[in-house]
Amino acid sequence: MENEKRQHLEFIQNVITRMNTNSFQIKGMAVTIVSALLAIYVSTSNSAFVFLGIVPTILFWFLDSYYLQQERKFRGVYNNVAGLKNDVEIKPYEMPIQKFQGEQYCFCKVFFSKTIAWLYGSIIFLLLIAGLILKFKDCITINCK
Repeated sequence: MENEKRQHLEFIQNVITRMNTNSFQIKGMAVTIVSALLAIYVSTSNSAFVFLGIVPTILFWFLDSYYLQQERKFRGVYNNVAGLKNDVEIKPYEMPIQKFQGEQYCFCKVFFSKTIAWLYGSIIFLLLIAGLILKFKDCITINCK
C-alpha cells in the first residue's frame, strides 16, 4: 500500500509541476507579446498598438488564473493523499479535483491573488498610462507652452 501511495503522490506532483510550468510559460508569452506590440509602436508611432497590448494581457491573466486554480486543486488532492488533511476521501490513483470547492479554490480569488494580480495588473496599468500619454502628447505639449 505504501508503494501505491508514493506512486500516487508522484503522479499528482507531476501534474502540479506541469501546471506550474504552464503558468510560467504563459507569463513569458504575455511579456513577449506586449514587448512585440511595443516594438511595433516604436516602428509605426501608432499608439493603438500600446492599447492593443492590454487585450492579450487580460486573456493571459485569465488563462494563468485557470492554471493556478487547477494547481491549487491538485495541491488539495496531494495534501489529502499524503495525509496532511482528511477533508475529502480519495481512492488510490484517483485525482478528484471537482471535490475541491470553496474560497481557496475559487477562480475569482485566484484571479486577484498576489501571485499573479500584481504582474498583469501592473502591465495593464503601465500600458494604459503610456498609451494615454502617447495618445494625448500633443495636447500636453501645447498646454505647457
